[in-house]
Amino acid sequence: MKVCKCEHRKPKKYKVGGKVRRGKIPPKFSVKSGDKSASGGLTAKGVARYRRANPGSKLKTAVTTPPSKLKKGSKAAKRRKSFCSRMKGMKRRLTSAKTARDPNSRINKALRKWNC
Repeated sequence: MKVCKCEHRKPKKYKVGGKVRRGKIPPKFSVKSGDKSASGGLTAKGVARYRRANPGSKLKTAVTTPPSKLKKGSKAAKRRKSFCSRMKGMKRRLTSAKTARDPNSRINKALRKWNC
């Protein structure tokens, strides 16, 4: 049996992060689909979906434990501290003044969720 190699049979091309990929465009992460939390950040379901789409990824969910309950110097405490310092820098440099003041912006929701 002969396999058709015509253009109309090949999956469409699309760009993601500068790379050209073939196939169905993956749907965006959304609160409605349960991938993103309304209070900021990805849910466990969203992280699982991201890891399926990107094999070898080490993405984890947020450290939502209050800093007072975390053991000083633990892995979780270090992750939280690193994330907070990195995101605060992004908020200061890469967002507009309007976004920085908006309590419902994604960056402010994420900082609240991580207890920054």
